[in-house]
Amino acid sequence: MGTQSTPDLSTQAPSLSLSTVAVIGLGTMGTGIAEVLTRAGREVIGIDTDEAAARHAVSALESATARAVQRERLTERERQDALARFRTFTDLQAAADADLVIEVVPEDYELKRQVFAELDAVVRPDTILATGTNALSVTRLAADSQRPERVLGVHFFNPAPAMKLVEVVSSVLTAPTAVAAVTELARDLGKDPIAVGDRPGFVADGLLFGYLNQAAAMYESKYATREDIDAAMRLGCGLPMGPLALLDLIGVDTARTVLEAMYTESQDRLHAPAPILGQLAEAGLTGRKAGRGFYTYEAPGRATVVPDAESPASADELAAGRTVTGVGVAGSGTMASGIAEVFAKAGYKVVLAARSLEKAEKAKARIAKSLGRSVDKGRMSAETRDAALAAITPAGSLDAFADVDLAVEAVAEDLAVKQELFRTLDKVCKPGAVLATTTSSLPVVACARATSRPQDVIGMHFFNPAPAMKLVEVVRTVLTADDVHATVRSVCTKVRKHPVDCGDRAGFIVNALLFPYLNNAIKMVEEHYATLDDIDAAMKLGGGYPMGPFELLDVVGLDVSLAIEKVLHAEFRDPGLAPSPLLEHLVAAGCLGRKTGRGFREYARR
Repeated sequence: MGTQSTPDLSTQAPSLSLSTVAVIGLGTMGTGIAEVLTRAGREVIGIDTDEAAARHAVSALESATARAVQRERLTERERQDALARFRTFTDLQAAADADLVIEVVPEDYELKRQVFAELDAVVRPDTILATGTNALSVTRLAADSQRPERVLGVHFFNPAPAMKLVEVVSSVLTAPTAVAAVTELARDLGKDPIAVGDRPGFVADGLLFGYLNQAAAMYESKYATREDIDAAMRLGCGLPMGPLALLDLIGVDTARTVLEAMYTESQDRLHAPAPILGQLAEAGLTGRKAGRGFYTYEAPGRATVVPDAESPASADELAAGRTVTGVGVAGSGTMASGIAEVFAKAGYKVVLAARSLEKAEKAKARIAKSLGRSVDKGRMSAETRDAALAAITPAGSLDAFADVDLAVEAVAEDLAVKQELFRTLDKVCKPGAVLATTTSSLPVVACARATSRPQDVIGMHFFNPAPAMKLVEVVRTVLTADDVHATVRSVCTKVRKHPVDCGDRAGFIVNALLFPYLNNAIKMVEEHYATLDDIDAAMKLGGGYPMGPFELLDVVGLDVSLAIEKVLHAEFRDPGLAPSPLLEHLVAAGCLGRKTGRGFREYARR
């Protein structure tokens, strides 16, 4: 796209040999970095003023290398050699012989400045000093040092042994030789380094923490439960963890510190820490390490969540719903046929209605192909396929919905079109039938008001492809009846989907959290802070995301993404949600992503 990132300085100067590395701060991250270094053949000097922390680091390294031997990733001889390369001390004087010092002490500027000041008097003139911060200014630390050209940032991700990404952060003062040496070291460690400039959060955390902050604010507003927010992002986006569980893992206090630093620089309200983060931090409820944060854990430092006062009610405590045996699906596109397939496979009788019988039959033929692929892959028997197909009746008119118990519309994302369809459903469907819209961005209540029975109308937002994606966002309006809500939740469970509850506002859960993150990624490119490739790599390697933001934007479609951004901006009126001009320009140019052969990247035409 003609954008540039911080230059790859690793190619601009000869590198230095970094055979001895001091790691200051032997908490979880410091210990993980020490493990990576020792297993890669480096001599490691571990330094922590707390003797217990140093002992724990040695014990952790012994345990980790023992597991590696059991899994045949190390020999016993290699393990013993690695352990012999790790020595611990409680005094910074031990760093005197280090070629590189990496500090990973707590995120407190004065503490880090003091460490760097003491190191200035200890280490050799050519020693590189690296900070592991992800929130504080590397430039300020460098300027306060006696050797600013030797100071940079090296940001590992937790857990350091497993995560491939390392962000190498240079300030305007950093010497190219220092950046080159640390970049080469990262590659020798089996990591994927990216070069970035100095700003809070860098690339990965700069995108991640804004998203986490919005999730915390969504929970605080009681828009959705913690369980539903986390399930929505795991099942709807394929993320390895939900945002609130991830905040507990990172540490609520740490997240608040990072966000404060980001907001100080950006003044973007999306980075202003949600008040709930401050409340939890002040109460000492900082997440897993404290045994309680957004969730409650069986003990401090443990990952197992235990029930508490906010845990959801069991299924038998929920309101009773209506009986559903017949389902009508309106539409003939990919989503409509996918939803019809889901219901038919679950044993429901399905009427698939389109604007003509021919279109409905083509949609059924698409379902037959999909089911055939499942048979070919051994996921379904031919008998089950035949039964599912026999359960689907194509129709050329909504009049065929006269006897259905649940009508689901999956037509064009146009409010006028949907309202007209709901007026027809109101006339055709029997009393007591549940009327559902699959809209992802339009107000469900506007569809409900087009009928004489708004209490029977609800949102059922399936995700594409409907047969594969487990999530359904169940969207209640202020008029939706309790038994209608209970009916849809029950149906979702019967068709093997995971329902999450949310209110009738723009974006629901997934899109309201996903698209501001995508928009912020585009802004990074606009500002020439990082390249498309570096940003995509950062989120996949540093965040465990299945796709980078620009890969995802091109798959979703830039026109669809822009439309959702506009809806979010119009509803919440937050300047930070305004669509990126670059996104608008690409859409105006007809560069809509994979479907047109060009979006943020170019694609071979099929």
